[in-house]
Amino acid sequence: MNNLSIKRAIPNLFTFGSMGLGFLSLIRASDGDFRMSAILIFVAAIFDALDGLSARLTKTSNRFGVELDSLADIVSFGVAPSYLLYHHTFNQMGNAGLVLSFLPMLAGGFRLARFNTDLQGFDKKAFSGLPIPSAAMTLAAFILTFGENGFLPNDFQVYLVILVLLISGLMVSNVRYPKLPSFNKRGVKEEPVFFVLLIIAVISLFVIGLKVLFYVFVLVVLFGIFNHIYNFFFIKRN
Repeated sequence: MNNLSIKRAIPNLFTFGSMGLGFLSLIRASDGDFRMSAILIFVAAIFDALDGLSARLTKTSNRFGVELDSLADIVSFGVAPSYLLYHHTFNQMGNAGLVLSFLPMLAGGFRLARFNTDLQGFDKKAFSGLPIPSAAMTLAAFILTFGENGFLPNDFQVYLVILVLLISGLMVSNVRYPKLPSFNKRGVKEEPVFFVLLIIAVISLFVIGLKVLFYVFVLVVLFGIFNHIYNFFFIKRN
């Protein structure tokens, strides 16, 4: 195996790792270990980020990698969170629970298909619709924050229903979410506010714990919504 083949294999190994972690999340949810199931979705997201980063660093981005990444994403960020939500809460709601559980996977599949169809290159300044990893982590963070013991009070079940509808709708919407900046000197110069907020989030994670993640992702979700409203009323009309 030559050096080029090894370089091409590195991003795919991270992709397969992400897919495997999604599968492990399914197993943990079926065993009733909802906390670990949710955590594994976050770990899968780290691997998902590393496959893109390694592809850029090795300059081996290609169509095969994009398609493989989408297959891994639908497992780890579509099927896994839907399965987690069903076994944790929605299995108590009959047919309505089945539909609610299916929505994140359905919307995520649509989101990935649209992304791949519209893909003109590997460098985008913004995404159309909430990215499926962000959607999955928001839902997993909700379980970690409010349902870690395997039970949600009635009020929080209502909140979860609203969150699922919102997240699913945002994935299929045209609300734009900015791409993460490059983690280098240029990225810091272009987006200093992002890196300041990232440092605050990391510190909060160590001080407060995993429960802070839900509030971080709520801010991400709301940013896209408010930015879309601002652009609609003030940018496009001027």
